[in-house]
Amino acid sequence: MEEKKGFFKRLVSGLTKTRDNIVSGIDAIFSGFSKIDDDFYEEIEELLIMGDLGVHATEAIIEKLQESVKEQKIKEPAACKELLIESIKEQMDVGETAYRFEDEKSVVLVIGVNGVGKTTTVGKLAGKLKDQGKKVVIAAADTFRAAAGDQLGEWANRAGVDMIGGQEGSDPAAVVYDAVAAAKARNADVLLCDTAGRLHNKKNLMEELKKINRILEREYPDAFRETLVVLDATTGQNALEQARQFSEVAQITGIVLTKMDGTARGGIAVAIQSELGIPVKYIGVGETIEDLQKFDSEQFVNALFQTDKEEEGDSDEC
Repeated sequence: MEEKKGFFKRLVSGLTKTRDNIVSGIDAIFSGFSKIDDDFYEEIEELLIMGDLGVHATEAIIEKLQESVKEQKIKEPAACKELLIESIKEQMDVGETAYRFEDEKSVVLVIGVNGVGKTTTVGKLAGKLKDQGKKVVIAAADTFRAAAGDQLGEWANRAGVDMIGGQEGSDPAAVVYDAVAAAKARNADVLLCDTAGRLHNKKNLMEELKKINRILEREYPDAFRETLVVLDATTGQNALEQARQFSEVAQITGIVLTKMDGTARGGIAVAIQSELGIPVKYIGVGETIEDLQKFDSEQFVNALFQTDKEEEGDSDEC
């Protein structure tokens, strides 16, 4: 519980820039308008879009807000704040089955462009799963970037998990093949695969992922499949575009948003989920293993609006 409370505090401070970007403006709208009219809704809409929540999510949030105002016959703009917060939470709920891969024999493919914190995320996930008592094997299948294997090796040592790697430039699918054999031999619960993500050459990436998928289907057919794309929250709408492009080449099941502590664009978490229908499953607000946590919409929105609902926001998962 201490770690969870600590994470909530780090999340609150990590979302400072996003909060300054969105929430202070929303408060000004709520106190600045004397009645709820089209201008009031337009101002909120503009502010949410500027805060990187995306057009799709913003429209859905505003629509829900208008419905609730009508149903509850609310006349005062100030009374809308809680309704707005609830509407944003609804947009972001990941549901109960989001972490199924933790509970059965699984393969987790982690993809993303270089520089977003992908390799670090694999390392942190390995550590978290190990702490849950899982037997983990890492496949260092990003053989394109020279330092990726070394970096992952350090994380594997730190987490105390086995890593299967290949020479720089070797075939990533061959690394995955060897890693599957190792995972089966060691009766691993989770096989985590770090893969290279090069969106500027989508055709190659697509072929590489197809090859990896063929090997997994043939060699490890009974393993549950999870494909996470890692995105850098500081890039805002560009992160959304990357998620869209990756979803064209792979069956993405979840998003990991890193560097949430350094951005005014934390609203992108809402946009990605709403625009692409892919849930944000983890967010990172710093360098340590504890700084990567399961995404909790309640906790995220409470931290964003700094509503002091820490206890409520601290679900068992987060």
